[in-house]
Amino acid sequence: MVLTKQIATDLMSAMKNKETHKLEALRAVKTAFIVAKAAIGANAELSDDEELKIIQKLVKQRKDSAAEFTAQNRNDLADKELQEADVIAAYLPAQMSVEEISAAVAASIAQTGAQGMKDMGKVMGIVSKQLAGKADGKVISEVVKKLLA
Repeated sequence: MVLTKQIATDLMSAMKNKETHKLEALRAVKTAFIVAKAAIGANAELSDDEELKIIQKLVKQRKDSAAEFTAQNRNDLADKELQEADVIAAYLPAQMSVEEISAAVAASIAQTGAQGMKDMGKVMGIVSKQLAGKADGKVISEVVKKLLA
């Protein structure tokens, strides 16, 4: 809910200042929020966690697209995607370092009594909820694999 209002305010500011790359990125976020609200119900509101998940998804999509464009030697399109990813990522909370993630994973392993890779799903479920919005899922997965191996 808080992010929705902030996005709307920043969208108006980007329009007034004629910041086209920021405007496109914020319009994409606003559209994603509207689509998510419509999927829930007519008068539904998104929770803060849902908003963060949508923003994370949009950042990941743009980074993946940029990687594809770079692989196809289309750096002009890759740069545009990365600029939009940076604009959208500004609305995410500060990302945790690998050391902080390792500490959280170690605590969850101790809490669940995980013994090996067979317990990875248990640990990932707990850690993913704890670190939602604060760390990338791929980094969390790598740390869990390393600590359980």
